[in-house]
Amino acid sequence: DNWAFLYAQRLALKQELPLHVCFCLVPKFLEATIRHYRFMLRGLQEVAEECAELNISFHLLPGYAKDVLPTFVVEHGVGGLVTDFSPLRLPRQWVEDVKERLPEDVPFAQVDAHNIVPCWVASPKQEYSARTIRGKIHAQLPEFLTEFPPVVRHPHPPSCPAEPIAWEACYSSLQVDHTVKEVEWATPGTAAGLAVLKSFIAERLKSFSTHRNDPNKAALSNLSPWLHFGQVSTQRAILEVQKHRRTYKDSVDAFVEEAVVRRELAENFCYYNENYDSVQGAYDWAQTTLKLHAKDKRPYLYSLQELEQGTTHDPLWNAAQLQMVREGKMHGFLRMYWAKKILEWTRSPEEALQFAIYLNDRYELDGRDPNGYGRADTLSLCPAGCLWSICGIHDQGWAERAVFGKIRYMNYAGCKRKFDVDQFERRYAPTH
Repeated sequence: DNWAFLYAQRLALKQELPLHVCFCLVPKFLEATIRHYRFMLRGLQEVAEECAELNISFHLLPGYAKDVLPTFVVEHGVGGLVTDFSPLRLPRQWVEDVKERLPEDVPFAQVDAHNIVPCWVASPKQEYSARTIRGKIHAQLPEFLTEFPPVVRHPHPPSCPAEPIAWEACYSSLQVDHTVKEVEWATPGTAAGLAVLKSFIAERLKSFSTHRNDPNKAALSNLSPWLHFGQVSTQRAILEVQKHRRTYKDSVDAFVEEAVVRRELAENFCYYNENYDSVQGAYDWAQTTLKLHAKDKRPYLYSLQELEQGTTHDPLWNAAQLQMVREGKMHGFLRMYWAKKILEWTRSPEEALQFAIYLNDRYELDGRDPNGYGRADTLSLCPAGCLWSICGIHDQGWAERAVFGKIRYMNYAGCKRKFDVDQFERRYAPTH
């Protein structure tokens, strides 16, 4: 279920050439820890096995793409290169670096395989909100939301087989934190991810539209780790969920809104706004209001360490933080509350954003993702957009108040009206 892979195979079949798949394993990526790398590498083992069955060579190349890929292309006489797309700064730089070092006669194509409507096709500019992008995406879904053609067993074998991969040895090349442990509830890989999709449709889809904002109810898809690492395609998830529109119309529509419109709005934001992870990326009204209130007295001030350990005065906030640390996933509704309180309890909007992104990217299995920066609305699939929560991206100005200015406010009493806060706090109480 990967359009970049499918396109590469089509080119190879047309030219009657072998097909190679390369994954460049970088030693570190933003705040990713061993929790993230193990999930990714165990998923890649499954990919390697599938490739072997399909007569396609899979190569794991330790190092940055610019250092290892051009050499590979020359040594293997590769005739063309196809890559996937990410709107984030680092992966885009990787693509530029490889482009500069490739032999001139090797064409290089990029396919947006993880959005349904390719990012640059959905809109040519940064969209203001879900309202302004929704129609553009829905108008193009008939063209792009189609069934995948199959990857076929490749009829042109490589002249020399791929080197066997010492998977355990891969870990020694990593320069990442080993203290953030793997989570038990999420098994990496496509097979496990598709099983989660199947259980969502069978057990939780019916209550998605009514209960997705209640952290005590099992109503979410829980798919975000597999979607983030490309182990399950969002397009596959939508195709499967849509089969149940007649039975669960409201839930299916709500899921499409979250997984397509809101998700691709976040991609659009990161692609067209180079300041997607800083206050400078916010709209002028939001920058102005945050600046006006930057010196307001905060009711509490917490250090990064106090926040990370979940030792604030607020038991709900602490429970949400501990859920993320233990499970690698915080409930979508609480991600907004969590980020907004960081704005209220730190020295400046800049510090709040820095802390929120650090914690999100370090603990969330689906961190380091466009949805973590620009995501809007109640998030059942992906991280709360730190810039939505803290800087009002894709939102509007609200009544002015201390610290927040015109940024949308959330508080403990509001949460108590929404769901049984005590039940959630008990579930994620501190263990010490």
